[in-house]
Amino acid sequence: MCQVADLQQAVLVKNDERAADLRSELALRGTTLINLLSSPGSGKTALLEAELAHARAEGVPVAALTADLATENDAVRLARSGVPVKQVHTDGLCHLEADMLRAHLDGWLPDDTRLLFVENVGNLVCPASYDLGESLRVVLASVTEGEDKPLKYPTAFGLAQLVVVTKSDLAEAAGFEENAFLTNVQQVNPGVDVLFTSARRGQGVGDLAGRALAVSEGAVAHRPVMARTGTAHGHHHAPAAALR
Repeated sequence: MCQVADLQQAVLVKNDERAADLRSELALRGTTLINLLSSPGSGKTALLEAELAHARAEGVPVAALTADLATENDAVRLARSGVPVKQVHTDGLCHLEADMLRAHLDGWLPDDTRLLFVENVGNLVCPASYDLGESLRVVLASVTEGEDKPLKYPTAFGLAQLVVVTKSDLAEAAGFEENAFLTNVQQVNPGVDVLFTSARRGQGVGDLAGRALAVSEGAVAHRPVMARTGTAHGHHHAPAAALR
């Protein structure tokens, strides 16, 4: 058991080193990476499509890379925004890693990209432990998933620098209790901001890109308590933006 734990820790440490290198490389070229995590069916792709279209309309050079176990469906949807999009198949792996991401960026990412959105594999367990070189880590949850989502996935929500609620137009129908959700978020990640959005109705569209742009311009991202104390299952993860 100890050997397995030590091996897992070594893998995470190596990934963090590669992520730090990628973060530095992206910073030199003026690109800010935003890592998007959520459960399957959260509405992440729909919101991202709207955010990409909004950023493009505002003249912000933006690109997106989306990861899935199979199909090109998400890439096809995101490409409708008119920005550079790339699909990554993880061949059964439940998360992206920094090395994998870097390999897919080489020769593809446009030089003038200001914001790079990475849509991680739909999963709130494995991706939570892997730094991708992001400067902003965002966790999304739809109102249909329940108010206790942050308590069920404390590492994912505890390491988030921003939380986004999707499908807000369905809140009443789903019986979503906003105050209960906010209380649960603050329990695992005190001080983190929560945005409420609806891609269908356009509510909050542009807010995520706006937060990302602010970080790219030097704004200090939220620094989660879990990242400061290294309590994420023994793995100390803190993206560079949170350490400024």
